[in-house]
Amino acid sequence: MRVTRRAARNMSFDLVLFGGTGDLAWRKLMPALFQAFRHGKLPAGGRILAVARDERTDTDYRGFIRQKFADVEPSKQPNDEEFTRFAELLQYMRMDLSQPEHYAGLKAWLDARAADTVVLFLATSPHLFTQICAQLGAAGINGPQVRVVLEKPLGHDLASAQEINRVVSASFTESQALRIDHYLGKPAVQNLSALRFGNALFEPLWRRESIANVQITLAESLGVGTRGDFYDRTGALRDMIQNHALQLLTMIAMEPPSTSDADAIRDEKLKVLKSLRPFTAETVVRDVVRGQYKAGTVAGEPVPGYLEEQKVPAGSRTETFVALRTEIQNWRWAGVPFYLRTGKRLAARDAQIVLNFRPVPHPIFPGASRPNKLVIKLQPEDGLELHLLAAKGAGNNELLVPVKLDLDFDKAFATERVGAYEKLLLDAIAGRLNLFVRSDEQEQAWRWVEPILDAWESSPEGPRPYAAGSWGPPASSAMVARDGCVWDEEQ
Repeated sequence: MRVTRRAARNMSFDLVLFGGTGDLAWRKLMPALFQAFRHGKLPAGGRILAVARDERTDTDYRGFIRQKFADVEPSKQPNDEEFTRFAELLQYMRMDLSQPEHYAGLKAWLDARAADTVVLFLATSPHLFTQICAQLGAAGINGPQVRVVLEKPLGHDLASAQEINRVVSASFTESQALRIDHYLGKPAVQNLSALRFGNALFEPLWRRESIANVQITLAESLGVGTRGDFYDRTGALRDMIQNHALQLLTMIAMEPPSTSDADAIRDEKLKVLKSLRPFTAETVVRDVVRGQYKAGTVAGEPVPGYLEEQKVPAGSRTETFVALRTEIQNWRWAGVPFYLRTGKRLAARDAQIVLNFRPVPHPIFPGASRPNKLVIKLQPEDGLELHLLAAKGAGNNELLVPVKLDLDFDKAFATERVGAYEKLLLDAIAGRLNLFVRSDEQEQAWRWVEPILDAWESSPEGPRPYAAGSWGPPASSAMVARDGCVWDEEQ
């Protein structure tokens, strides 16, 4: 859909993409920047500098990006005239990230214009973050107008995350270091705060007296594809639970902040993370299920198992599925189970949060025992569903049947909505920190998942197998069944 371009605020900025020829840069960041440009939301007076090891000219790089746009979904592809105008923003610089003199060259390029804002986006392998940040500090590319954006995964465990934060904080203040979690940029997640704190309807019910359980599902139907070597070093717990799922949990469970200020919000999120019931070796066995997909069928097509994927080591014990049960130990949520699950090669691509409300205390209608629920849909579409009961029939034959109020954000809002990376990139340029993760949040999340990693490391048992195209190991359903619950798709 074409959108009428609105004039963006005139603010000079330089956005530097380290790893400018990598997968993240051309697959996510460049399309997001183009959409911001197309929508007229990218401030005028900007430059986008791609940094990589290859020898290229500006013209070469623009041709590379033009070619890569062919792999973007059709509605987000530029026509020739649009790309010509967008390409005027793009420049390229060869850099060896280990060489101090190359950072001196970058500083000279930045100083020649002295833009109002400089955003350094580290779209590189995470093992380079400390080297890059130390070199940026040594070169003096860390003035008050500079912000550095760090893409997850930030560390492999608590110790490595703390080391990254130590090196980053030596060159940049906390307000300059933006730890990005693209799930927080999704429209439905942005609307969580509005849903809870902008409406009087839900807040009285948003507590243990009314909510029976909360389910967070981040499911993918795809396998690891060509990323087998990376994924095998990471696994589902590090890749999805430690960051995305826990951030969603904090957005659902936090107390109302005193203001909409970034730190007021992040203070409340940190309180939730600190209130999560800690795991022990015994509770990991009881309340955590890990799995690994085997060969199966997805969308009617046969697919290989994880161990048959490219670049996956033989006999790997890396998990491709995690389901866990936890509780938040505070007055609002005491006793309410929170179920989190994520996995590759599941039955559908589906990301959602489900709040199941308690049934009415005394049912007088047939069917009234079925509880209400609120479904917050994150993908493949963004929206809200409120599931209620309504009467069907007449007289003595009245029967309550489920109905739903459905808010589809694409239909509700006439103009095209901002995508996750587009929103976060614009926030980084503008210095809006609400949707970025603070270092103490990140470290507390690692602190919470580490007992799970330790228990798996010492356990002789590997992940449970599950067929590709299913909803994971049967033990996942058994875990929630102990509480008398079922996963949402089983209802």
